[in-house]
Amino acid sequence: MSQAPSSHQLLIGSVAVEVTHKPIKHLHLSVVPPDGAVRISAPHGMSAHHVRAYAIGKLAWIRRQQARLAAQPRESPRLVVERESHALWGQRLLLHIEEVNAAPRIEVHPRQLILYLRPGSTLEKRQSILAAWYRNELRREAAGLIDHWQRRLGVQINKLFVQAMSRQWGSCNPHTRNIRLNSQLAQKPRACLDYVVLHELVHLKVPTHGEAFVAWLDAHMPDWQERRRLLNQLPLTRDADPQLKPHLRTLG
Repeated sequence: MSQAPSSHQLLIGSVAVEVTHKPIKHLHLSVVPPDGAVRISAPHGMSAHHVRAYAIGKLAWIRRQQARLAAQPRESPRLVVERESHALWGQRLLLHIEEVNAAPRIEVHPRQLILYLRPGSTLEKRQSILAAWYRNELRREAAGLIDHWQRRLGVQINKLFVQAMSRQWGSCNPHTRNIRLNSQLAQKPRACLDYVVLHELVHLKVPTHGEAFVAWLDAHMPDWQERRRLLNQLPLTRDADPQLKPHLRTLG
């Protein structure tokens, strides 16, 4: 039986590095968008001294990647007010608020997002309504893509979780067969969501990000690198979703 992955944190100067030991042959380093978290995957049994020396040798590259991510455009927090700009599947929509004595709901029009809510709704309530709506939109769109890629790859997930995530666009646990998708994906072009869904489902075939993993992506989505580049270049949202929690697993 193979060993389960184990993780610990390593500090190189002011840079925190999450190190995960896995059943792999080579070290793998990634600087994770959107916040520039540093992650190293190392083979089981590799010494802490070896991993530290590797990280020190890559420190200049790590800092360059973090600086690039820090310079990436970021949107201000959404206040959910009249004529505020919001995105749905890569398209910009202006928010219009209608106060009604009825249950809150949201309608999508060609250039407008209409939010119906009760008079006097607080900022927290408005943000909560919008965040829940984005999660539902993403779940509905992802369901069809998951069905498609499950058939193509010959895999089956257990559960899908949609939630606000601060350091990744998606994650997959090959042991539980659960996948998680960042609710902010509903604001990005559908092609980006398609890539993230494929990426996570391929992990049910290949748990790591090595050559075999890349070969699966190349075979089923030849333009996956362009889609990933588009996703990581788009403005990031400082999400006010009350469900926001930090996650450290990377989308490489």
